[in-house]
Amino acid sequence: MGDSSPAKITDLNDDALAHCARYLSVRDVINMSMASKSLKRASYSDSIWTHYFRERWPNEAILGPLESLGIREAFVAKQVEYLKFKFKDPLTVELNGDEIDKGFEQILLDNDNLFLSRGSTIRSMQIRHLASGDYSYVNLNDHKARITCMRTFPLTETSFVRSESNRDDNVLLTSSSDHTIRLWWKGSCQRCFKGHNGPVTTISEKLLGDGSGKVFASGGEDGTLRLWSLSASGKRRQPSLQATLYGHEKPIKFLSVAGHKNTLVASIANDSKVRVWDAASVSSSGRSSCCVGMASVQGSAVSMKCHESWLYIAAGSSVVSIDLRTMQKANTIAVSPPKINSFAMLPSSSLFCTGGDGKAMLWDTRRNSSEAVTEMVGHKGRITQLHMDQYKIVTGGPEDVNVGVWETDTAVKANSLECCEQARLFNIKFSAMAVQGLKMVTCGDLGNICYRDFYTATLPISKPKDKSSSKFWTSQSDSDNDDSDYEEVD
Repeated sequence: MGDSSPAKITDLNDDALAHCARYLSVRDVINMSMASKSLKRASYSDSIWTHYFRERWPNEAILGPLESLGIREAFVAKQVEYLKFKFKDPLTVELNGDEIDKGFEQILLDNDNLFLSRGSTIRSMQIRHLASGDYSYVNLNDHKARITCMRTFPLTETSFVRSESNRDDNVLLTSSSDHTIRLWWKGSCQRCFKGHNGPVTTISEKLLGDGSGKVFASGGEDGTLRLWSLSASGKRRQPSLQATLYGHEKPIKFLSVAGHKNTLVASIANDSKVRVWDAASVSSSGRSSCCVGMASVQGSAVSMKCHESWLYIAAGSSVVSIDLRTMQKANTIAVSPPKINSFAMLPSSSLFCTGGDGKAMLWDTRRNSSEAVTEMVGHKGRITQLHMDQYKIVTGGPEDVNVGVWETDTAVKANSLECCEQARLFNIKFSAMAVQGLKMVTCGDLGNICYRDFYTATLPISKPKDKSSSKFWTSQSDSDNDDSDYEEVD
């Protein structure tokens, strides 16, 4: 009798697996490589990556340095150059300022959606329409006072009826000085969360808890931290407000959810006092002082981020780390006088960045000293906004017309872009920005919006060969000031 056991995908030989894998996305193939040894061999096949390379860059040959790398490595290396914004000719769409002549205060890029806030209004646009020349937008006007924070969370965490076509959608959550939080989906307000006795200042960047019991946290000028359910229907038997946590004496400024335990959320108030709360300890009454730790820092807080079991706070002229397991300050890991204006951290790494006056600084938490790894110089005035991912650091400030782009792994300047077209000609200064993958949106202080997409770029920017390829663990240099170091590669 023959073997009646069901066939498995791993029963296929490597060539057959490689052929099947060509119909998957790059992300799917990467995930496949981690499933088993046989699938990893197939996912590294030259035929797969040749297919991807030709599909991504149909008019380019694999020549020169790329050819010596191997096809898979060549694909990755070339894609990384795009993710570092090292090109001169991204697709650029410019929208001039409107009659308000005032810059947007916050920008949020969420897949195909672009949200911009100014005062009490949120402007919603779709990237695919913007890229095709359709500049239409929807204004979300339900808030009655200034928007203070914007976040997105998965639609699947809500109670809304959804179909297969929108299962990957996100909902927008906004807090406001009108004492409310609003949930938006499909261009309209779906729910209003009321409970704070004053302006709502911030919303947690992640949900707390697991399963159906997930909540988000908000902080307000009333000094309370409140926990809300996204899945509650809002009816009397299913209230959205799950708990009100007391303890702060001043308005709450920032919130951050712990990485090692997703029921912990840290808060810092205007008096620089830190509290850590455990949402799992909330009593059934919804009124609780479930504070599990306290600390304080010197100076006014600029930003706060959790990474695993550590809490990093940029305040005054320094960045300090606090062990959330013991609530003990472990170290002052950065000192940048006279003042730190902005702070960004790479979650998967030990690197973080601070924005100062005229320069940004790259730091490594593994170093025992509070000295920077290197400086990124060349900005005019304060650097008030930072984006940091594994490929690039993007810097901007209100006294400068340019946005700087730097390689995360080397801190070498990769690009310099005007915040909007003709910004230098008309002295339009930087207002806000958002970065996601190959896309970037920047705003000028006159309401100008500039959208850039590097996916179709073809003209690389390179550094001269005699320049150092890395600044790590070397002496600092002022050579990055000169934009003339950049030349076009034909």
